[in-house]
Amino acid sequence: MSYKNTFILVAPDCPVEVSEVPVSKRAKKPIHLLQYELLTANPYTYDHQELIFEVHLLKEGIENISESERQEIWGRLFQKGHPCLRTSALIKRYGFGAHYNEEGKIAIYPMESEGYQQFEEDYLVKKLLGMRSRKK
Repeated sequence: MSYKNTFILVAPDCPVEVSEVPVSKRAKKPIHLLQYELLTANPYTYDHQELIFEVHLLKEGIENISESERQEIWGRLFQKGHPCLRTSALIKRYGFGAHYNEEGKIAIYPMESEGYQQFEEDYLVKKLLGMRSRKK
């Protein structure tokens, strides 16, 4: 699933009032940390599928592969569905919003940032809430 011209707001039950940079003490980085690193280093570079693919490659330690290998991995990876960023810990736990531009490319914004506030108030941008961590 890929959104266009959409802003994912921080989940209503997000536990922070100011965004936090995710960290991990594990040797293998969790998905939300890889998402954070990719999206902050490369805003509006990846659409939803590209982000999932790049995170998968990083998580599995796959590098220096041929184009045919990339296509094979892509095909296997997308045989099943993947959750959108509304379910990401970045949105639910760490206080980031995600903006999908007209091309479906993604950037994240800390909830206290001016950019976040602008998207929140922009009536031309569709807004969706991040998923709650627990049922009401």
